[in-house]
Amino acid sequence: MSAAEGAPPGPDGEGPEGTPGPGDSYRDNQQRVGQGFAFMGTVAGDSNVFFGASDEEVGNHFRKPRLREGPYPADDVHGRLRGFVEPPTHARCRKVLDGHLLVLRTASGTGAGTAAFALLAERYGADGITGLDSPDDLSRWRPKERRGYLLQGLSPAAAASLDEVGLTSLVSGLRGTGAHLVVTVRREIPLPGATATRQVTHRPPPAAEVARKRLRTMADRGELTAVQEAEALRHLALPDFTGHLDAHPLPGDAIAVAEGLRDLVVAGKSAASVLDDLRTGSPAAVREALVEARDRADLVSLMAAISLLPGQDRTVVERFGAVLRPHIDGRGGPAGGAGPAEGAAGRCDVLGPAFEDRLAAVGARLLPTRYGAALRHPVQPVVFSGRHRSDALLRSLWLEYEGMAELLWKSLDEAPHHPGVELAAGEAIGKVLAHATGPDTLRQLHPFAASDKRWRRRLVANALGEMVQHPALTGAVREQLRQWSGAAPVALRCTVAETCGGSYGLARPAAALRLLDTALGRPGEKLEGPLRTAVSFALSALLSEDANHTRVLDLLREWQGAAPGTPRHGLAVHAVESMSRGSFPAPNAPGVRRVRLAEVLAEHPERARGLVAAGLDDPATHESVAAGLLLIEGDPELRRRTAFPRFLTALATTARHHSGVRRFVLRHHRARTAPTERLAS
Repeated sequence: MSAAEGAPPGPDGEGPEGTPGPGDSYRDNQQRVGQGFAFMGTVAGDSNVFFGASDEEVGNHFRKPRLREGPYPADDVHGRLRGFVEPPTHARCRKVLDGHLLVLRTASGTGAGTAAFALLAERYGADGITGLDSPDDLSRWRPKERRGYLLQGLSPAAAASLDEVGLTSLVSGLRGTGAHLVVTVRREIPLPGATATRQVTHRPPPAAEVARKRLRTMADRGELTAVQEAEALRHLALPDFTGHLDAHPLPGDAIAVAEGLRDLVVAGKSAASVLDDLRTGSPAAVREALVEARDRADLVSLMAAISLLPGQDRTVVERFGAVLRPHIDGRGGPAGGAGPAEGAAGRCDVLGPAFEDRLAAVGARLLPTRYGAALRHPVQPVVFSGRHRSDALLRSLWLEYEGMAELLWKSLDEAPHHPGVELAAGEAIGKVLAHATGPDTLRQLHPFAASDKRWRRRLVANALGEMVQHPALTGAVREQLRQWSGAAPVALRCTVAETCGGSYGLARPAAALRLLDTALGRPGEKLEGPLRTAVSFALSALLSEDANHTRVLDLLREWQGAAPGTPRHGLAVHAVESMSRGSFPAPNAPGVRRVRLAEVLAEHPERARGLVAAGLDDPATHESVAAGLLLIEGDPELRRRTAFPRFLTALATTARHHSGVRRFVLRHHRARTAPTERLAS
């Protein structure tokens, strides 16, 4: 298969354990698009820059999930283990895992998840690891095959199920299939005493070793020359950097130091500026910056704009700040810098400070201008100089200052839409809400989720996709999506579909397909255009990974059997007709991977036979499917790739039970024999 707007929200309306290090989360995340090339990665700070894609395509981008329910792709596992350093507890973990179950107690950010991947990859290889979602009763879970299983973030309910009886049942199931399970659990969650011999308290590897390994990995990948690597390692041994790592000993801190040293030896940054950048992302530094700017609406609005829209073009950041600034002025504080100032000679400053001066005042800067073959205009991203400062600053503004979250939502609602905002802001908001508490955590997403504008629904989808990467929030997000999937407003069900067409869907494909089925299941409705577009996009996103092909095709086949006139049947008709006449989704519709009938025949002949037979039986799709089959037969290359004669023979064997197939086979036979009959007469 080939790759291919509402009211402001009201009251009703750090990375998780086991994820790649902060500096490496998306370094290799690349996505082919219809035109040009989109790159997702970190560029000298907290930014994700997209170039080489059209405006419409940028709005369809999403992150690959860090946590999954189901098999992890091998390249994902390899990426996580690149630069891995064994922690001091690794040998003990190996020994405990010999008994098929390891419970790894951990604190956030210590790298226990990466260590768990390494332990399972040693036994089953990079393609032998399956992720689990935390059930309420882990003792009832059973492995389906001999491979490694990883459950990151054991829930309190599941932890309580591991009493002596439950633990014995679980271990018995693992031994019966020869499988191994690693469970990570936060240290503060109580565990039954029966698990004591299965537990290991994870300790992170030495930060200096992590930094050295990361620098060597950079050299192996060609990011550093041998001379640059040696220079970076020399700086790493200096007291200033060793002292920083002593005070910040987590693996993510070490990765940030390695990346700072790369900038030092490659871009010529000074050691002092690298250390300053490392320090400015700390919560203490962020609070200090906000306190210093608390009477300057112009500075606060600019800091908020950069943190909410990291890596966006300078014009996008500047315009959003201009929308937010009057709202901050209205909070009652002095409007510092808001009006013309008088100079020494009593003259008014009608220009105000230049944009780059304002950026410097808040510790931000412009990256070099980006150009791309498919870009409609150059892009010059804005980033904070300090790594991770965006996340820390937005979290502080959103959660610690009363009313700021409402002002940011209001400004997002009022500001003009720019492509890419839905991903940048959605991901940033999701990271913040992962640290929020109380019932309004998800309620505040409702107004954008119920909007008639797709970009707002995409923003919510990206926020939920980020939130669900934090195990503690998985249950709440799952329940919210379940409620919206059956809601009367079409827009809410579109938001569910958009969420399934992103990192949430790729992380939980089975759950995503159930949500899509529910979203199309309201009785007495016809399939509306926005919902058809959203569900089609979600299916195309799921089809972007080979492991999901059979699930998606099976669901389409099920929908083909739904009652005519229902949304499920309408979606199946649309999908089968589109892939028969061209591609699904259609070229002018949002999509990640576009599928053609010939590709389904070539890669999944058995399931294709069922789809084709049902399509020929259905009057709504008979002509389009017949035309698609004849098109394949008439193209020598497609005929060869699909083994079309063999497929046609297999299809013909079903004609007795399928009137549409019988009609097509007779029509096909007459078309082939008619010239011979005319010649004989």
